[in-house]
Amino acid sequence: MFADREEAGRKLGARLLRFKDQKPCILALPRGGVPVGLEVAKMLGAPLDLIIVRKLGAPWQRELAIGAIVDGDKPQLVLNRDIIAQLGITPEEIESAKKQQIAEIERRRAAYLAGRPRVAIEGRTAIIVDDGIATGATIRAAILATRAAHPMKIVLAVPVAPTDTIAALNREADEIVCLETHDDFAALSLYYMDFRQLEDEEMRALLARAPHAPPSTAFSQD
Repeated sequence: MFADREEAGRKLGARLLRFKDQKPCILALPRGGVPVGLEVAKMLGAPLDLIIVRKLGAPWQRELAIGAIVDGDKPQLVLNRDIIAQLGITPEEIESAKKQQIAEIERRRAAYLAGRPRVAIEGRTAIIVDDGIATGATIRAAILATRAAHPMKIVLAVPVAPTDTIAALNREADEIVCLETHDDFAALSLYYMDFRQLEDEEMRALLARAPHAPPSTAFSQD
């Protein structure tokens, strides 16, 4: 049990100090991953950036994920091809959903970061941070997209997650640091005393306090 996301971030940061000399950059999933990632970034003296993942929903059932789009100079598309084939979803429908979510990603990045340049990932230890994991679908998309930016290493860092999800993600990340795993994982909110939702204004304030790289090291995906 964690008091709040900040406490979880400090505990996670203590476990990640061994990466301090490996050119780390912190990639936080908004919204809950930002206060966790900020504490980690401060402890490691590493730049903090966002990695925004948006689900692509089926045309007639938006809650049914057919894939995800992850932000970047060249947004990375991760598709669930089995579901797409089963449902007979067309390339045109995928492209339409992709454009909608890219627009939302751009809106969120502008709202949260106010034009701050992306952090370079190539050749660095990319540490992907969230406040916890449930199924792992969003994190998996984030890892695949980060891999395309050619980091030296990908470390997944979360305070709490289901045991089986962490086992599955071991095949995706180079290393995983997870403070607590549970076989009988319940709702993520049950592992925090304070799990309130963050508003946009709070997000902007947190990110304004975060270490960040100079403009010459802007993020790029080749």
